[in-house]
Amino acid sequence: MTPQKSRPMSSAAVPSGLVGFADIKSFAITGWEEYLREGEQYLTTARRAFANQRQAFTAEILYNVIAMAIEKLVMGALMQSGNLPYNHTMRDLAEAMEEHFPGRLGDIKDRLLALDAYQEICDLDTYHRTPPTMAEIPAMLGLAMELLEVVC
Repeated sequence: MTPQKSRPMSSAAVPSGLVGFADIKSFAITGWEEYLREGEQYLTTARRAFANQRQAFTAEILYNVIAMAIEKLVMGALMQSGNLPYNHTMRDLAEAMEEHFPGRLGDIKDRLLALDAYQEICDLDTYHRTPPTMAEIPAMLGLAMELLEVVC
């Protein structure tokens, strides 16, 4: 058997019209409007409850309502752009926003990351909660309001 010589591929053999990553277009994920609306509703609930000093809304409950508002707002923005985060911790949400909307969060990102410190609930071995104080709630509400402006 005689070995065959290697021949250069002709231009006709090279596939044309290949699609690269830059050519992939994302489409909005159905329901993104609902996420944004629900985020605004959670935020309105938290703002009113705090302003009216409703006793049923403890600092811990307000923190959770504000966190739900933030999660819904970020998810709505990401879904509108056809993207999703890897998970739903504040870190994952902030990183997904930075990945798909570079620089858009500005200093909001660090404040979002700080919210994760109140409830580190993903790892059962290191699970811990630190309830916020009522004095910390205005800053959280302000953060959520700033985020609302960024995503809407």
